[in-house]
Amino acid sequence: MKIATGRFALPLALLLAASALACSHAAPLPAQAVRLNRDGAAALAAGDLATAEARIAVALEYNPRFVEAWVNLGLIELRRGNFAVARKHLLHARDLNTDLPAPHHALGLLADKQGHLAEAERHYRAALRVDPGFGAARANLARRLFERGALEEAREQFLRLTEVAPETIEGWLGLVEAHVRLGRLADADEVLVRARQRFGEHPGVVLLEARQMLRREAFAEAEGTLDALTRDTDRAIASAAWAWIGVARLGQGNAEGAVAAAREALLLDEANPVARYAMDAARQLRR
Repeated sequence: MKIATGRFALPLALLLAASALACSHAAPLPAQAVRLNRDGAAALAAGDLATAEARIAVALEYNPRFVEAWVNLGLIELRRGNFAVARKHLLHARDLNTDLPAPHHALGLLADKQGHLAEAERHYRAALRVDPGFGAARANLARRLFERGALEEAREQFLRLTEVAPETIEGWLGLVEAHVRLGRLADADEVLVRARQRFGEHPGVVLLEARQMLRREAFAEAEGTLDALTRDTDRAIASAAWAWIGVARLGQGNAEGAVAAAREALLLDEANPVARYAMDAARQLRR
């Protein structure tokens, strides 16, 4: 049985705040400005945009050339959907200092959000030319390459991400996904073993382990592995677990069970492509 692999989706929202990383400046910034910008970035990550804007605006009163504060101000407008204003702030940040990666990366996030995918890729590459160790830009570049089917280059970028940001799981999961799509299942297994050693029972690792079981037609074992994830508080994780349980039940010829699992997945994420695959395949099986 051929198993649909679904889509790889890096949690882009988790990378928004990465643009707020502190970088060096020609002159020391006032400590109060640094604190306000840091606290504003925390409010932005928490979704409290009004508080974030207030804090960052005051940081810019201390120093109107504070690049990271302008980046964060742009990201606030990006979250609000005010793309023109966001672009204005981010271009200003870039023009203040083209040798910082954060403005280039944030412009990539904006282009990504607007669906200007080639432009987004260019901005991510620009950030990496400034700083090859800027993990957020490398993660998003790898994701863009993966999504447009440039799998070998995506694999290379995910591999580099495991080196520059080994403490984050995105590079490891992306590397597994790239190996799978390239048909290198033994390599995928090897990376999964390393990810398990580093991250333990992380839901992303468990999901990929279960998918490897499905590819080997160990359907009951995969369903048992996925069961605990259906109760995860992250709706995306729970939806994915239910969707792949649907695929596992399909492999066992259980069409009714597959439909039930797919329904649970779609209640949590109505756009889940694996759940829709399982639902359609189960309906065909019942005919």
